[in-house]
Amino acid sequence: MSTYYSIDNLVKTGGRYLICFGERSNGKTFQALLYALKQYLKYGNRVAIIRRFREDFKGKRGGAYWDNLVFDGKGENHVKKLTQGKYDTVTYYAGKWFLAYFDDELQKYVTEPEPFAYAFALTEMEHEKGNTYQIGTIIFDEFMTRNAYLPDEFVLFMNVISTLVRQRTTLNGQMIRVIMCANTVSQYCPYFDEMGLKHVRQMKKGDIDVYDYGDSGLKVGVEYCDSPSLTGKPSDVYFAFDNPKLKMITTGQWELDIHPHLTEGHKDNEIIFSYFIIFQEHVLQCDIVQKPNCTYTFIHKKTTPIKHENRDIIFTTEANTQANYLGRLTRPINRASKKLFWYFAADKVFYSTNEIGEIVAQYLYWCNNTK
Repeated sequence: MSTYYSIDNLVKTGGRYLICFGERSNGKTFQALLYALKQYLKYGNRVAIIRRFREDFKGKRGGAYWDNLVFDGKGENHVKKLTQGKYDTVTYYAGKWFLAYFDDELQKYVTEPEPFAYAFALTEMEHEKGNTYQIGTIIFDEFMTRNAYLPDEFVLFMNVISTLVRQRTTLNGQMIRVIMCANTVSQYCPYFDEMGLKHVRQMKKGDIDVYDYGDSGLKVGVEYCDSPSLTGKPSDVYFAFDNPKLKMITTGQWELDIHPHLTEGHKDNEIIFSYFIIFQEHVLQCDIVQKPNCTYTFIHKKTTPIKHENRDIIFTTEANTQANYLGRLTRPINRASKKLFWYFAADKVFYSTNEIGEIVAQYLYWCNNTK
């Protein structure tokens, strides 16, 4: 079994968008860059590398972006191999990457006249709209993050694609492809919903799903990367702590925060009020518990229909005309919602599982980061 991930099966789906996510340092970005370099060398199709911020490309971060293709984990130089020795490294200057070789006589690097790859930041794309690039492969690295998305980020991303693709669907006879790579940071990445990827949260490691969008011709391939090695990576020994957050690094499991749990239970007659949160496909019941010496909210999965959906307080991300349906819990609009928000402001909220805590955390992020 290979030590690293291979993008080959994902490419075979024929998707215009290829999305791969999984454990950290398993070769996802390496494979995307290798695919892009091969496309450039064979067809002349240049590469766009997208990140959120310009800072992601400054200094050594930009300069080292292609280093693994110059010297991989086995000591192989893929740049030298693919160019048949003409070039042996990649240099970086002013947001552009160049193939280069070191000239022993001149004692300096000599670069290819034109760049083969360009850096683009989502936050600065307003300055790029009038420019034209011959881009055949677009790579959005680390598209998944933990609560650090830009406002209306998906729309920004689509504008970037529009700028780079222009009116084309192919370049030099090859399909223009968008490759999106990420670690398994959070199941509730907004890109999944914006792109209609409805089954991502049900995927198992090794699964590849293909989405078609009617007669549009759009196809998206999504892969939850399997662990390349049955025995794990040698470096996994550094992350062997009993901490569920680290499973993302070692096995590719979705990252979960450790959320507050109760140390003792409560009786049904101590529940003085219940309200509900509907977030994506989840319905959560939030019980306000009153004990002799404390009060708190306990949140758990609602496994049966809401009995009084016409009068119970229900927080939801979807617009609803009924007065008992509210949007943002963190922006209370009446006396009742102010009382409920107090429990969150005072850290008096507990969860049945870390998964439930994660769902609420993503709902609260939506509350604070949407208009």
